[in-house]
Amino acid sequence: MIRANCCALYYRFLPVSFSLLCGLTLLQGCGSPEKEAEPVAPVQVAPVQRASVAQTISADAVIFPLQQAVLAPKITSSVKKFYVQRGAHVKKGQLLADLESADLAGAAQQSKGEYEQAQAGYTTTTESSLPQELDKAKLDAAAAKVNFDAQQQIYDSRKNLFAQGAISRKDVDAAEVALAQARSQNDQAQKQLNDLLRIGKEQQLKAASGQLTAALGKYQSAQAMLCYSKIYSPIDGVVTDRPLYTGDMANANQPLITVMDTSKLIAKVHLPQNAASQLKVGDAAELHVPGAHEPTKGRVTLVSPAVDPGSTTIEVWVEAINPGPELKPGISVSVDIVAKSAKNVIVVPTSAVFKTPEGANYVMVAGNDGVAHQTDVKLGIQNKDNSEIVSGLKEGEPVITVGGYALPDKTKIKVEAAPAAENGGENSTETPEKSQPPAPEKKTATPPAKGKE
Repeated sequence: MIRANCCALYYRFLPVSFSLLCGLTLLQGCGSPEKEAEPVAPVQVAPVQRASVAQTISADAVIFPLQQAVLAPKITSSVKKFYVQRGAHVKKGQLLADLESADLAGAAQQSKGEYEQAQAGYTTTTESSLPQELDKAKLDAAAAKVNFDAQQQIYDSRKNLFAQGAISRKDVDAAEVALAQARSQNDQAQKQLNDLLRIGKEQQLKAASGQLTAALGKYQSAQAMLCYSKIYSPIDGVVTDRPLYTGDMANANQPLITVMDTSKLIAKVHLPQNAASQLKVGDAAELHVPGAHEPTKGRVTLVSPAVDPGSTTIEVWVEAINPGPELKPGISVSVDIVAKSAKNVIVVPTSAVFKTPEGANYVMVAGNDGVAHQTDVKLGIQNKDNSEIVSGLKEGEPVITVGGYALPDKTKIKVEAAPAAENGGENSTETPEKSQPPAPEKKTATPPAKGKE
C-alpha cells in the first residue's frame, strides 16, 4: 500500500520536474545578455574663423529732445492772438503769441516822458545853473579880497600916523575894526568858492545824474513789461503743446507754448556703474525703435560724472539724428552701445562656449577620431552672437555649435548637416538630446506543455 502511494506521487511530480529541467537547459543555451552599444551623439560643427567682434551694452532708454523751451509769460493778461498751432514748425525769434497790453503801453509812454524831463534837467544843471553859481562865487570872492586889501592899507596908514602923533587913537581903532570885518568877509567868500568848486559842483552833478538814471530805469522797465506781452520762440523747432485759446487768461509763469527741437534726439540710459565705466564719449550706438525696420545710428555724448543717489546708476546720453516720425520724444527704445571692438580676431559662436563648475570657459572640438574633445579657452570680447578666443583654439578647427551642451569629454559624435535656415537664416541654438542606442530585445524561453497525469 505504501509502495503504491509513493509510486503515484513520483509520477504526479515528474512532468513538473521535467519542465524545470528543460527551462534551465534552454537558459544555459541562451548565454549572457548582449552588451549595449556605445552611444553616439549627433552634433553640428563650424570651423573657427577670423572676423570682427564688438562688445555691446544693451539697455532700455527714454527719448528726449535735444532742446526744449517751455514758454511762460512773465505777466498775467488775456491772450490777444496766437500766430501758431500745435505741430507748426517755427524759427528762432519768430512771434508766437500776443497778449493784451494797452495798460502797459500807457505806462511805457508815461515813463518815456519822465525820462525826457530828467534829461532836460540834467542839461540845465550841467550847462546853466552850475556855471552861474560858480561865476557869482568867483565875483564875490574877488570883491571880498579887494575890500580886505583896501582895509589893510588904511589900517597900516593910520597906524603910522598915530605913531607920528598926527591922528588920535580912535581913528586907529576904527581902521582895525574895519580890517577885521573885511578879513572875515574875504575868508567866507573864498571858502564858499572853494566848497562850490570842490563839493558843490560834484554833488549837483551827482544829483542831476541820479535823477536821469532813475528816470531811464523806470522807462526801460516799462518797455520790458510791454515786451513781455509778446511771446517769441527762442529756438528752431516744432510747437508740441499750446493749452490755451485766444481770449483765455494767461497766468504769469504758467506754460503757454512748448517748442521742441526734434531734429536731434537724446536717448537717456541708466546703467550700472561697472557697465558705464566701459563707455566714453564718442562710442557708437544703435537705437532700436518699436515698429521701425532699421535701427537708428547714434553716438554717446555724455557719461555722467556722478552717480544717481536714488538708483545708484549712471546716466548716459546717446544722441541721434531723427530719422523720421517713428522716433518721438517720450517713447521707450532699446539701445545697444559698442563698448569694445576688435578686427581680424579668432571668433566662435557664443552658443558654443560653456563653463565648467569651477567657472572656466571651454568649447567642444570635433576631433578627426570622431570624438568630442573638451578644450579650455581664454575669452576676450563677447556679445550675444560671437566670442573672441584669445588662446586655446586655432583658425579652422571644427567646434561643436549644436549638441555640445553637457556633452561629456571623449564622447563619440556624429556630425550632421545644419537644418534649413529659418527665421531670416539663423540656425536653431537649441541643444538636441543625446541619441541613445536601441535597447536589446530580451529573449524568453517558452516551456513545453505540461504532460497529462
